[in-house]
Amino acid sequence: HEDEFTVRIQPPGAESFDLQVSGQMSVSELHQVLMDHELTCHHSCFSLQLGGAVLDSAAKLGSIQGIQEGALIRVVEDSYLVRDVRVHLRHVRNRLRSLDPAGRSLSYLSLFTRAHQESDSMEKGSVSRSPPFYILPGCKERRLTPLQPIRDDWKPLQCLRVLNISSWNPPPGNRKLHGDLMYISILTMEERELSITCCTRGFYLNQSTAFNFNPKPAAPKILCHSLVDLLSQLSPSFRKNFAALQKRRVYQHPYECIRAPVQVCAWAAPPGDHSLDCVTSEETDGQVTNRLGLMVTLTFVQIRDWNEELQRSRELPRASLLERRHRDRRLFRINSDFVAAAAQGAVSMTEGNVMPLNPGEPPHLHVSVWNNLFFSQGFDMSDHYAPVGGDAAAHAAAYASVDTEGLHTLGTAVVDYRGVRVTAQTVVPGLLEKNLEQIVYGSNDNGKTVFTHPRFLELLGESSKSLRIQPHQVLDHSDSPVELRSAVSTVGIFGSDGRPYILDLLRTFPPDLNFLVSAEAQQEVPAACRSFGFPQRHRHGLASLRPQLVEAFVQHRNHSKSDDLITLPAKQAVSEQGDSWILRYLRMNIDFFLGKKISIYIAKSILLITCENVGSMSDSHFDIRFNPDVCFPGVRFPSECLPDVQKQRRLLWEAAAFLLSNQIPALRDCLDHKAVPMDGATLTSVIHQRGVNVRYLGAVLKELDEMEEREKLSHVQRISISEVITRSAKHIFRTYMKDVEPAAFSAAVSHFLNCLLSSSSAPVPDSCSDELPSRRRSRRRRTQSDRANFPTSSLWAKLTSDDLWSRIKTEAEDYYHYTFKSESIEEEIEKHNLQKISLLREMSIKTGIQLQLREYMFECRHKPAFSEDDVVNIFPVVKHLKPTSTDAAGLVQQAQLAAQRGFLRAGLDLLGQALTLFSSVCGILHEDVSKCLRLLGRLRYTLGENDDALILQEKAALISERIQGTDHPQTVQDYTHLALYFFAGGRLSTSLQLLYRARYLTLLIIGEDHPQIALLDTMLGLVLHALMENELSLKFLQNALTLTSKYHGAKSLKHAHSHHVLAIVYEIKGELQLALNHEKEAHILYKNQLGESSDSTKESSEYLQRLTDQGAILQRAVRHIASGKPSASVSPPKVCSHLRWQKKLSKAQLGAKPVLFFWQLPNHPVILHQLNLTCGITFIPPR
Repeated sequence: HEDEFTVRIQPPGAESFDLQVSGQMSVSELHQVLMDHELTCHHSCFSLQLGGAVLDSAAKLGSIQGIQEGALIRVVEDSYLVRDVRVHLRHVRNRLRSLDPAGRSLSYLSLFTRAHQESDSMEKGSVSRSPPFYILPGCKERRLTPLQPIRDDWKPLQCLRVLNISSWNPPPGNRKLHGDLMYISILTMEERELSITCCTRGFYLNQSTAFNFNPKPAAPKILCHSLVDLLSQLSPSFRKNFAALQKRRVYQHPYECIRAPVQVCAWAAPPGDHSLDCVTSEETDGQVTNRLGLMVTLTFVQIRDWNEELQRSRELPRASLLERRHRDRRLFRINSDFVAAAAQGAVSMTEGNVMPLNPGEPPHLHVSVWNNLFFSQGFDMSDHYAPVGGDAAAHAAAYASVDTEGLHTLGTAVVDYRGVRVTAQTVVPGLLEKNLEQIVYGSNDNGKTVFTHPRFLELLGESSKSLRIQPHQVLDHSDSPVELRSAVSTVGIFGSDGRPYILDLLRTFPPDLNFLVSAEAQQEVPAACRSFGFPQRHRHGLASLRPQLVEAFVQHRNHSKSDDLITLPAKQAVSEQGDSWILRYLRMNIDFFLGKKISIYIAKSILLITCENVGSMSDSHFDIRFNPDVCFPGVRFPSECLPDVQKQRRLLWEAAAFLLSNQIPALRDCLDHKAVPMDGATLTSVIHQRGVNVRYLGAVLKELDEMEEREKLSHVQRISISEVITRSAKHIFRTYMKDVEPAAFSAAVSHFLNCLLSSSSAPVPDSCSDELPSRRRSRRRRTQSDRANFPTSSLWAKLTSDDLWSRIKTEAEDYYHYTFKSESIEEEIEKHNLQKISLLREMSIKTGIQLQLREYMFECRHKPAFSEDDVVNIFPVVKHLKPTSTDAAGLVQQAQLAAQRGFLRAGLDLLGQALTLFSSVCGILHEDVSKCLRLLGRLRYTLGENDDALILQEKAALISERIQGTDHPQTVQDYTHLALYFFAGGRLSTSLQLLYRARYLTLLIIGEDHPQIALLDTMLGLVLHALMENELSLKFLQNALTLTSKYHGAKSLKHAHSHHVLAIVYEIKGELQLALNHEKEAHILYKNQLGESSDSTKESSEYLQRLTDQGAILQRAVRHIASGKPSASVSPPKVCSHLRWQKKLSKAQLGAKPVLFFWQLPNHPVILHQLNLTCGITFIPPR
């Protein structure tokens, strides 16, 4: 029953229909599917029955006896409760607003794939192929409004004017005895006021009015189980519009209708109208806080015990694949709900709607409990972080994710909202009670008092292996040695539920000595660190090495030390018989010993020396670990451990030097375009994969400046500089917003953006348009008060562009150790060819600012670019753990390895299994699902199954748009590959529009000077060439040639390919001499790079010869015609299967009869082959 099968669904009062389900689908999931199905969407309160027996909502379909192919499942209407009525109202409200783009993740893919479907079938040339002017090469104008194009299927379709909870609620006692649960008031499109009674049996119209309560049924006396059915009979407009709404919803792609687990808020949004919404308002008011700070919950709101749910899910069995899948699914769903609740609570706390537990403390020290979550601000509390940098350290404290069986961690999310960082955590049972046992492991006072516990030593012993933490001893308050298997700041307590919890307060991974300036560490600084100007003082002492850096360093050290130290023969020793551990190790690691012969005793000595030199904890195998407490202030070590501490310090310095000398230069991978960052997020991902922290951006820029190929990495330099500017501005924005009163938030945000990006000489903040003078004061006092309350008197309003740039320079020097030499941000933008619209995008995404979707005039010197009306909203920016399926991730790695070895079918099978796992654990809208679909599409396309590849890639692009954003670089990549698959399927116009969209998004993100533009322009040129738009094609191809020469090199194969593509277009256009010149350049490059015997060189040579022959024939024909001798013996150039004619000379030149020269039309397979080469796709025979 694990496979998919079809069942028969019988709705009440309607015909049955078939539905495909899975054996792993639960009954509750099937219930939700039916609530979204177009034939049963108006029902919400029902049960599912099989053979007269009600199905258990928690049961899996595959485990229910009798469910098989063709089984009949009946939808049976149930009696309503108050909670069911509220669920039904919310469901109806969601259906009525299902096409409203407000409040949900957006997608525009179908606008380009469906709108141009008809034009694909039209003849070439009958439809305009020209793009908007702002997409053409060389255009400097960057439009913002096309980011969210208008979709006809999103036009409002109103079914009701008002749906509201009646003021007659709650029902009186006598009506409750008649089954009345609730009353609702409705205003139809016909302006008819309806008063509806919600009872246990359903909904009916009563005789009540706004001022007269009469619960008796009114004519027509109709009782319907669904509110939609009742309104369809009472309002013709509702019936008509709701049916039209259903048709629109069915027309949409299913992935557009599914709700995303985490909503992506666009940084720019069109202005919208605010409408009545009784359901949302009641949900918002469902939880309020009383004057004592305790949360008062209305009866219909269920408070969840987040910690208990999380810990019970972690305790689920994980022995089999099915058990792990069930556990992973539970963890993912609970985490998604927790993150949403954490964001909502952080917003409420920041806005002052939650009473703190410590109201006597300063506001920035307040802690709160809301919805069973503990909230605290990212500021230094009780001087706990004082030894390592105070507030800055508290702001950067991180929490590690440890999934060790028996060891429990707290759910944690970090929320940035309106310049305040709030940490949300699940509550340890009993932690807020005085009778809870105190800390039993670790220290919460910077090592002054240290505790240990055998239970925590046992549990942390497992996690320390994967985290590469060295077990060590420290001195406690009585100078007694205490054993630890984690950082001293990792606190262990037992909750009142008996579970052991760890609270990682400061650090988990080893310290980064490049940013720790101490007297004892200064003497051991390696030369590699000194060459970069390290160590440098950081604003806090919590700078740690990333786990990716730790793993890379360990692997590098193992291989390098093995190769350097083991130089004696080893093969004979390994081949000898014996049961000692040294022989077993030598047999497993024969590659390290160079295949030479040594004796067993020499081999043992070599291994011991090698383990000691690499810093291994064991003398039998390489096990490198780090002591996270080295150089931590306040931590003391026993005297007998000091030599080991000294070794650990040297090991940490070697890791710090490895980061600078190996990992930062490894960014040269961008030269091979294995990684092509387009914005701050993708750049951060690239450097994080190499274990480099963002605080090393200054060192990265220094390395880029010193590279010989820095011109090829100029896009990385621009993105890095942009990231330093926007991140520094974000730090300043946090401090800036602390002094802003709530009534001036929009004015303050717009003023900050004007100081950052507007060219206006002296941006002045707008006066608060909503501020009204009080009538209770005299005119004199009122005038003085108004003058005092004018925004320019506030601290935030005194910020100027020069002040902000000065603070950004200071912040960049202090935090990123990069020096801006420009006198203004305008000069810096011009110096590095940055885009203001790109900086605005980065700034808005980082701070959660949502701006009005309109064109901003940054260069206007007489008027600021932003006004307070341009600030639409501020959204919380949430950082949290992202649980997924580890089994599925392993299958993806195996599939990629199989595909690289040529086993494409095996890779398809593995990816299919991974897709099923990811979908069941994370749902459809998830990054890992998108990745699997993308890889499946690539393999299907490689195998020639283009139709399947197109469907898979379309799904991947939709998911990317909805969960990562419509202007995310991954969305651009997905649009690009989807355009290739559409072209392969013969839908040329759709392919062209997708490429136009991808180019527009790339221009908005980073500008025209980027390698991605070179790829897009080459593809655009080829597609336009296929559509016979040769003049437009040449514009894009010539721009691609220039960018390819810059970023790939004038002698690269990419540059040769650009010349070859231009030669093809010029040949079809009839300009043989230009085609010949470009193909000569391509032939020289192919010959120099690949040699005479390569296929590319041979093909270029043949094509060059053909062009030469055609040119010679043309010249002879022209000379013959010019001589005026009548003859028909002149043969035209080579004619192919597809022909077109062109008049090369005027009638005056040719005489009375024009001569027609024949050229071949664009060949679709040839162009598709060139597109494949452009995208790096090569076809290999599958195994």
